[in-house]
Amino acid sequence: MSDLFAPKIPEELEKRRPLADRLRPQHLNEVTGQDHLTGPDGALTRMIASGSLGSMIFWGPPGTGKTTVARLLSGEADLAFEQISAIFSGVADLKKVFEAARARRMNGRQTLLFVDEIHRFNRAQQDSFLPVMEDGTIVLVGATTENPSFELNAALLSRARVLTFRAHDHDSLSELLTRAEAAEGRALPLDEDARETLIGMADGDGRAILTLSEEIWRAAREGEVLDPKGLAGVVQRRAPIYDKGQDGHYNLISALHKSVRGSDPDAALYYLARMIDAGEDPLYIGRRLVRMATEDIGLADPQAVLIATAAKDAYDFLGSPEGELALAEACIYLATAPKSNSVEVAWHAALAAAKRHGSLMPPKHILNAPTRLMKEEGYNQGYRYDHDEPDAFSGQNYFPTEMGRQKFYQPPERGFEREINKRLAWWDKLRRERNS
Repeated sequence: MSDLFAPKIPEELEKRRPLADRLRPQHLNEVTGQDHLTGPDGALTRMIASGSLGSMIFWGPPGTGKTTVARLLSGEADLAFEQISAIFSGVADLKKVFEAARARRMNGRQTLLFVDEIHRFNRAQQDSFLPVMEDGTIVLVGATTENPSFELNAALLSRARVLTFRAHDHDSLSELLTRAEAAEGRALPLDEDARETLIGMADGDGRAILTLSEEIWRAAREGEVLDPKGLAGVVQRRAPIYDKGQDGHYNLISALHKSVRGSDPDAALYYLARMIDAGEDPLYIGRRLVRMATEDIGLADPQAVLIATAAKDAYDFLGSPEGELALAEACIYLATAPKSNSVEVAWHAALAAAKRHGSLMPPKHILNAPTRLMKEEGYNQGYRYDHDEPDAFSGQNYFPTEMGRQKFYQPPERGFEREINKRLAWWDKLRRERNS
């Protein structure tokens, strides 16, 4: 475990340390990109000024300074610093850490325990922190890239404050590049466009932009200045932040769905491209497009579900990259189609009625009577065959007698549902006339 107060490293060895480690801030006010936490009025600045630290969960993407800030907090508050990773630690490791923290506490010093990837601990392991948090043996600082609401126990969350770390923006990444150039004593061999491209490659990750800068200095020849094309040949493009089983996956599919629902084809295409570019399964996207067609368009445009299904099948037939165009076509079609959720509303209303009323018998007149006993019981008596009625419409009741007639489907006046409304209004008029 490194120490903030360790002896100075020899200059030759210092130069061999990764740039990101050499530029690690030594004071809280040197942290970039997290002014809402470490700025003059930031939450952590206020905590330090109050002289009291509580347990915290640091939630944010990689390369935003979670580990660095935890180390700095221990120094600012004069707490012993312990660091473990949930990936490599188990219950036995936790017990050793807790025992060491109790011993320090007996000597009058509290411990800040930093747990990286804390969401990797199971429920029982997370519960083991509760007693030592409650009695003040440790100040827990957990770091996670996943949504704490889903990944951490409610009991743990109730005892810790969640602080959100934001991805670095353009300005903070530019500042990191300036610091890197000052530390190296030389400018990056990039023209202005390539510099902007490098910032984009970092994708909000401070550690990544410093690592990429090191690669550029190692690869560039003396006197060479790289343009964006030359930069692409020197460094590999960083993979987008995306986990198909976690937040990135759900955030982007939610953004895609809501963009389609909101009739914004450009935003919908953007999020579709983000997901494809990050490696999402295109067939999953195709299935979601079918869902959007039924949920948000429905009978306002009955062709929408056919288009979405055909796009999914086209991708299945063609594969990438040719099949991606079919998904894009369906995405634009759905976003520009008239919208209606009347089918979804009607379906949920019908489900609620089915659960509320239980197993009621349908009216006997619409039940078949294949046996003599059933005929004697009144099955099928009084049934009117609609094709033999004027306008092929009898207007009879089909709901259980105890329920009475219900109204679930109420289409708005848009798209194809205008015609459905006219048809329903005509049927209602006939029904009143036939039953009067």
